[in-house]
Amino acid sequence: MTRELRPAFAGRRALVTGGLGFIGSHVARRLVALGADVTVIDALVPGYGGNLFNVHDVRDRIHLIVDDVRDEPAIEACVEGRDYVFNLVGQVSHTDSMSDPELDLENNCRAPLAVLEACRKANRAARVVYSSTRQIYGRPERTPVDESHPCRPVDVNGIHKWTAEQYHRLYDEVYGIASVVLRLSNTYGPGVLVKHPRQGFIGWFLRKIAEGGEIEVMGDGSQLRDMNYVDDVVDALLLAAAAPAARGQVFNLGAPAPVSLASLAKRMIEIAGRGSLRFVPFPPERKRIDVGSVTIDWSRIQRELAWSPRVELDDGLARSIRYYETHLPRYLD
Repeated sequence: MTRELRPAFAGRRALVTGGLGFIGSHVARRLVALGADVTVIDALVPGYGGNLFNVHDVRDRIHLIVDDVRDEPAIEACVEGRDYVFNLVGQVSHTDSMSDPELDLENNCRAPLAVLEACRKANRAARVVYSSTRQIYGRPERTPVDESHPCRPVDVNGIHKWTAEQYHRLYDEVYGIASVVLRLSNTYGPGVLVKHPRQGFIGWFLRKIAEGGEIEVMGDGSQLRDMNYVDDVVDALLLAAAAPAARGQVFNLGAPAPVSLASLAKRMIEIAGRGSLRFVPFPPERKRIDVGSVTIDWSRIQRELAWSPRVELDDGLARSIRYYETHLPRYLD
C-alpha cells in the first residue's frame, strides 16, 4: 500500500487534527513514511487518548502543535497551505456523551466545524477526510448495514457525529472544500486508549489481557461487531484522501468476518495464554443505548477505492497484546 500511495503524498503538506490520539497518530506516522510534510495538532485533553508516546518514533519528523482546534488563529495557521486535512478530532465515549451532552457537542460538533471554518477562511483547496462512526445508524433495521441505511443514533455521540458529517457535506457543496467521510466500525491496535473503558470495549479488553486479569463482557456476549486493525483503517483514510472520485462520498468500513464479543474475548485469552472471562449484566445507562448486533456492508469502499482489510483478526490481536505487554505503563498516566 505504501508504494501505491507514495505519489499522492510524497512532498505534500498534511495536517492531522487529534494527531496524538490513537488513529490520528497512526495516520501521522504513515504520512511521514510516505514522505509528506506533516503537522499534528492535539489539545492533549486528559482522558481522551492523546499521548506523546504515540509519536515518539517520529517526533523529530513532524511539526507538533499542542493547542485546541477551536483556537481560531491556531487552526487557521495550521490549515493554511495544506494539501490534505485529516479531521480526526473528537471524542468517542457514548456514555460520556449522555452524561455531558454539551461537552460532547463541543468536541464532536464545534471542534470539527472549527477545522472546516478555518479551511473556508484560509485554504479552500485542501482535501478533507473526516472520521465518523457506524454508531450514527443506531439499532439496525437490516443487516449488513450499508450507507443508505437510515441514521437514527441512540446516543448523543452518534447525533453529533452525524451532524459533523453534514457540516462536511455542506462545506463541500457550498464552499467547494473537497470532503469525504468514512464511517468507522470498531478499530483496534497499538495506541488505543486503555486507561478507562468509557471509549470502547476493545481497549479495556487489551488492558485486562496485558494485566492477566478478567474480561467482563456485558450481556450474553453474542453481540456481533466488525473489527478493523488500525493499519487497515489508515489505508482507508489515505485512499479516500488521494482519490478525487471519493469527493463528497460516504464510505463504511467493515470486516469480512464479524465476531461476537464473547468469541473475541476468548480469542484474546487464548492468544495471550492468560486472563479469564466473565459475563455481567448491562448497567442501565449502557443498556439504554446498546445497539445489539451490528454487521457492516463495506462493499462500496471495496468497489470504488479497492480497499479491503489486510490484517487478520488473530494477527492484529497478537500485535496489540504484545504492544501493551511492553508499553502498558505509558498509557496509564
